[in-house]
Amino acid sequence: MTASLRDKWDARYRAASPSDARAAQVLADNLHLLPTHGRGLDLAAGLGGNAYVLARQGIATEAWDLSSVGSRLIDSHARASGLPVTPHVRDVIAEPPAPESFDVIVVSAFLHRPLCGAIAAALRPGGLLFYQTYCQTRVSTGGPSNPDFLLADGELLQLFSDLKPIVYREEGTLGTPFIGFRDRAMLVAQRPSA
Repeated sequence: MTASLRDKWDARYRAASPSDARAAQVLADNLHLLPTHGRGLDLAAGLGGNAYVLARQGIATEAWDLSSVGSRLIDSHARASGLPVTPHVRDVIAEPPAPESFDVIVVSAFLHRPLCGAIAAALRPGGLLFYQTYCQTRVSTGGPSNPDFLLADGELLQLFSDLKPIVYREEGTLGTPFIGFRDRAMLVAQRPSA
């Protein structure tokens, strides 16, 4: 299965350029919460949009992704831009991050529930998690169709219940459809210092 997923993402990124890289809204909206230094991880990095934002904030950042094509694009763009981003081709499910190894971890458009405990444990005390992905309750058909990759209502809070929530947003279908932060949930949470 890993080889077929790798092939899928390699093919998608062959048609992309670094200018296609976008940061997740959870990160873009909450930059003021980031530390001014430390070690960061863009997990399932894709084209590295989150990694570039962390690096511009002074955080030495690793960008992990299954795709070697995506990782080469990240490396090329980071070098050309002088950003401290180090890409790694890595199957994060088979090789999760080590405990207490990062000050900031960003995850967007990726969900593998059994990995959530390892992600939380990979934060150093006081470290921050920025997480955003798709929900089952939505107003459009964007995002994955496989329910394994869609959050139930309030599930993101449950998956990271050992962390202190700082920001949480999940709008569901309330109010006027297609306005606001729809189809996804976002969480900024902190690992307790003690």
